[in-house]
Amino acid sequence: MTLSSHGKLENPVDETGEMSILDLPELALDCILERLSPAGLCSMAGVCTSLRERCISDHLWERHMKKKWGRIIGPSAYREWQFHIASSKDFGSCKLSKQKSLRKLLSIVWPSSWMKSKDDKLNNDNSFKHSSSLSVDSIMSWYLAIESGRFWFPAQVYNRENGHVGFMLSCYDAELSYDPQTDTFQARYPPHGRRAIAIETGVQWDRIRAPPVDTSPHDLHISDCLNDLRPGDHIEIQWRRNKEFPYGWWYGVVGHLESCDGNENYCLCHNSNTVVLEFHQYTRGSRWRCTMINRKEHREEGNEADGFYGGIRKLKSKEEISRWKQLWPREILE
Repeated sequence: MTLSSHGKLENPVDETGEMSILDLPELALDCILERLSPAGLCSMAGVCTSLRERCISDHLWERHMKKKWGRIIGPSAYREWQFHIASSKDFGSCKLSKQKSLRKLLSIVWPSSWMKSKDDKLNNDNSFKHSSSLSVDSIMSWYLAIESGRFWFPAQVYNRENGHVGFMLSCYDAELSYDPQTDTFQARYPPHGRRAIAIETGVQWDRIRAPPVDTSPHDLHISDCLNDLRPGDHIEIQWRRNKEFPYGWWYGVVGHLESCDGNENYCLCHNSNTVVLEFHQYTRGSRWRCTMINRKEHREEGNEADGFYGGIRKLKSKEEISRWKQLWPREILE
């Protein structure tokens, strides 16, 4: 009885009946199950009722959930999942039969030829006929709903629409669906004014993040960092073309006032009520290169020509700053 290189258990039950994995001590069995991949757990769930109950437990799937989806799944995605399982007609009364639920989850990770033989086994195995159904609010159900692409979840996409020049160094809210065939995502962006929903395919993992703040793209983020801002700080600021559009988050840095020569020993910019925000991805002289906000009374500021600037986040994580720098355009924008 060994684990394969893919994390699948080989020979889980001896056909002679002389040895069974269930004869192992509880701790040893738990250690084996914790080492299984999601596909391995799905396979083991088809062995017998006892193993099935163990293999679908939340504590085993929580680790897989965090490992694969944790970086791009946030509180808003969890709320959407709760709404999905409460209203989805696919789940009927929120209960699936044992055989149907097992067949459905196994079909995601196993070829159809294997599924036919597995179905025959399930149909002939009395141990499965009276077992409990798979709870749709389990972590396993959520994992497989994302993995299969059936569940669209809210997240944010850097440089939307395949790096369109009008969105460089920005991050916009979208609904995402995973494509297990290509290991990429499909993104649906909310409509901008009268513009139809934009759809982008082939979105790579490194362009996706969970929303860092729980603020709707249509709401002004309440800035709590304004008094701390000083030249050199890295920030994200909400911006939208007009008030019919949702906000996106744009990367920038805090600059010096025109009256300051930039000498750190004499700089007093942090004492001024005026804060200069610079966007170095744009060339000097561009109308998008710089804007100023009031530290004490900042709300949404702007006009129909230059757009509207909203709430501000100060970036404190080196990882966040590094990610923005990795997305830097090859050429300075106009």
